[in-house]
Amino acid sequence: MSMLPKIAPSIATSIATSIAASVAASIRAVPGRAAVIAGAGLLVLAAASGHLPGLRAHAAALDKPLPPPAVDERASGASRETMVVAGGCFWGVQGVFQHVRGVAEATAGYDGGKASTAQYETVSTGTTGHAESVRVTFDPRLISYGQLLRIFFTVATDPTQVNAQYPDTGTQYRSEIFTNSPAQARVAKAYIAQLDHAAVFRAPIATIVGPNTGFYPAEDYHQNYLTLHPDSGYIATFDLPKITALGRAFPAEYSAAPVLVPEGGKS
Repeated sequence: MSMLPKIAPSIATSIATSIAASVAASIRAVPGRAAVIAGAGLLVLAAASGHLPGLRAHAAALDKPLPPPAVDERASGASRETMVVAGGCFWGVQGVFQHVRGVAEATAGYDGGKASTAQYETVSTGTTGHAESVRVTFDPRLISYGQLLRIFFTVATDPTQVNAQYPDTGTQYRSEIFTNSPAQARVAKAYIAQLDHAAVFRAPIATIVGPNTGFYPAEDYHQNYLTLHPDSGYIATFDLPKITALGRAFPAEYSAAPVLVPEGGKS
């Protein structure tokens, strides 16, 4: 039996939201043992309140994937293609795609702004136009662009949140698909319209579709973060449930062994 005091749900929600933002900031700024301690504090508060809005990954409650896209790219015979998506903190989004069969590499980085401002501390101000993003290199003979978008919307992000993703807020955490071709733009826009028409989410999809104006890989310490820091409170709370949901919702596409960015090998 818990010896923690009970907290009124309305008060707990306010406290949890405030502390979640503070804890998330400290976890992301100070990886390591401090992050574990801070994350544990967040989970203790959540357990005490008995109210967990925003503290569980969107993917954790999913038992099945979203409908497949009615429109997808035509097979071209090419063995390599890239896509760039943003859906909140890039640690979890990268981690999801690193566990997808047919993906050759998933690199955390920044897109939407200028090269001169593509540094974590600067992007974190929310004034650069950049979004924390992930560039996914994949073999379209093994998995299609549309299927990757299906995975993205099913487990990698909550696309209804505007300029935020759970405890993280700011334009750098927006949901956006940076397209590399007219064909990618057509598929992305058609799929969003399809999902909105089917009302599969509790609110309209807020994901932006725009051209990829330049992707800039993030610093080395951000690469493979989910795999390297599974005991981080942030990762355990918000990102590991996405990997579990990926395996449950997409067993044929799930790979237990992640495809990691080589150390110092981001490009």
